[in-house]
Amino acid sequence: MCRHAAYLGPEIALSRLLLEPPHSLEVQAWAPKELRYARLNVDGFGFGWYGIDDRAVRYVNPMPIWSDVNLPTLAAELQSDLWIAAVRSATPGLGSGPVNTQPFADGDYLFSHNGYLEEFVAEVRPQMLRWLSPTAEADITGTTDSEYLFAMVRQLLDEDEDLSVEAALGEAFTLVGEWAGSQSALLNVLISDGERIYASRHAINHECPSLYYTTDDDGFPEGAQLVASEPLTESGLWRAVPEHHVLILDPEAPPELLAL
Repeated sequence: MCRHAAYLGPEIALSRLLLEPPHSLEVQAWAPKELRYARLNVDGFGFGWYGIDDRAVRYVNPMPIWSDVNLPTLAAELQSDLWIAAVRSATPGLGSGPVNTQPFADGDYLFSHNGYLEEFVAEVRPQMLRWLSPTAEADITGTTDSEYLFAMVRQLLDEDEDLSVEAALGEAFTLVGEWAGSQSALLNVLISDGERIYASRHAINHECPSLYYTTDDDGFPEGAQLVASEPLTESGLWRAVPEHHVLILDPEAPPELLAL
């Protein structure tokens, strides 16, 4: 399980999202309020944005977020109009290290997964491997259920250029549900195509992890849209994403909620 957050709106320094809010991801690393199955998020952190040529890029560190002495300076200098960030509590058996630290980046997409797939190694991953193409499998460098889920979504999008991101998430979750059987799957995902942010609040055979969004928090610029595992501020302007829904944040439109 992890805590993650995303920002879309006028350009801001990374520190405005990651470090400065009263209940920032840095705080949620050591004092989360709604985290299930863990007390801390000490197994790494990362953030992603869109750089030169609008390609997805990321910075990851497998150490606790507060241990990176360069982060305050870096976060104050980096500016973007879209951020995805995460702090990690590693699922037992799936390993730590840079390759397993989120968010993941692959050309057009940034991806973060808060959740887990029960019996992933023994039961779900073998079925995923039978479904994934050799090309998609070859791009997987780590061992987490999260990266395999990202590979599934990318393959669905690559195979059908007319498929929307939200539809690809829905198809991937349906497949995971078939493979999971009676096992639990927690499927809170943040994914961006460089223009929009898509955020799912979903689970199979389990309660959904927490997820909130806001469009009018005074701690951020006018026009900003945010989504996070836990509210970043105490403003009272954060709303829960309904269970089994995808939230779509678009710079040219109000937030949209679609049932899965």
